[in-house]
Amino acid sequence: MNQLLQTLQIGDLSFNNRIAMAPITRARAGADGVPVALNAEYYAQRATAGLIITEATNVSPNSAAFELAPAIYNDAQVAGWKRVTEQVQAAGGKMFMQLWHSGRVSSYALLNGREPLSPSGYNDDLGLLQVYGALRNGYYTRIYASPSRAMTNEEVYAAVAEFRTGAENAKRAGLDGVEIHAANGYLPQQFLSPLVNRRTDEFGGSVENRARFLRLVIEAVLEVFPKERIGVRISPYAAYNNATDPNVAETYGYVARMLNEYGIGYIHGADTNAWGGVPDMPKILDIIRSNYQGVLIANAGLTPAAAQSLVADGKADMVAFGRQYVSNPDLVARIAAGGPYTEPDPFSFYGGTERGYTDYPALG
Repeated sequence: MNQLLQTLQIGDLSFNNRIAMAPITRARAGADGVPVALNAEYYAQRATAGLIITEATNVSPNSAAFELAPAIYNDAQVAGWKRVTEQVQAAGGKMFMQLWHSGRVSSYALLNGREPLSPSGYNDDLGLLQVYGALRNGYYTRIYASPSRAMTNEEVYAAVAEFRTGAENAKRAGLDGVEIHAANGYLPQQFLSPLVNRRTDEFGGSVENRARFLRLVIEAVLEVFPKERIGVRISPYAAYNNATDPNVAETYGYVARMLNEYGIGYIHGADTNAWGGVPDMPKILDIIRSNYQGVLIANAGLTPAAAQSLVADGKADMVAFGRQYVSNPDLVARIAAGGPYTEPDPFSFYGGTERGYTDYPALG
């Protein structure tokens, strides 16, 4: 039996299978980050996933790594997301929203002339930051990151409050839960990284201090959702956006124990380096499993066969697929049938219309 097709229980939520749709940035929201009808169609097509984790969704107007990404900080955005959740849930799906603050990974061009915010204003590596914008001709391209400035203490606490408001708005929009994006070099991971975070106050220095921002975000979101409906995504070894750490096991062992202490519903371990052919998933799973007793979701560009082995061996409880879900809206049915799998068109990943978004066919 394929263990990916077995049910999974997290708190009071029962998931029909152990196949998750990973948070995949597609940059097709409408004006001001408001989801549109096309977004609802896209997610509803993929509602057979055990869990849909939405694309990264900005909790603040100060967060903008990808132009045309969705947001969740105003009423119009809530209304747009409500249309999405209604269609997904009508199709039998469950969906968590990934709450996102990009921090220093941004550009003044996407922030209406404002400087991006970061823990310490570290800007020696701007060429390594992944920021994307839409061209006038409709194509999407990488743009240069702008120098960030260090957040004041008040701005740190304001960002924590934005995560809480994002969770409140996600609940209003009908989401089943939320995932805190603490991976891929975005703001929570920027605080965790001793390279990027050079503060000397209560948010810098020791691992306890560097993890304080994430701790406060978790506590803020716990005011909105029960612990079982909160996930956290981490990418301990990620080179992406350069929020690196020379002592990964120490930092992320502490983070995993902290998440275990709060009893959150799941940790989503992302092997971002696997995109470049240097997989770190075994080390990531070891750090999480030895410090955390809850549900573990693995994401590493895995084939269905490799994902099945991870779940069968008890190394992961669920596997999140990203690119496979771009081009295979009925991925669960395809895994059950042993394929075939449609390859995605990388030139339509970001921005655009229904082409490469909602026009991939289902089996049969």
